Amino acid sequence: MFPYDTANWSVVDGNMFMLADTVWPGVFTAIAAAICVWVLVAGNRSEQAQYEKTKK
Repeated sequence: MFPYDTANWSVVDGNMFMLADTVWPGVFTAIAAAICVWVLVAGNRSEQAQYEKTKK
C-alpha cells in the first residue's frame, strides 16, 4: 500500500500534508472564498442582464 505497507495510521509519524501548521491552508481557503464570491457576483450580473432584456 502506498505510502506504507500497513493499512492503519499507527505508522504515520508526521504530517502527510507538507504545508500543515503553516499559514498556507488559510491562504488557499481565502483564495477559494474570493473565487466563490467573484463567481456569485458575476453570475448575478449576468442573470440580471438577461432578466432586464426580457422586461423590454
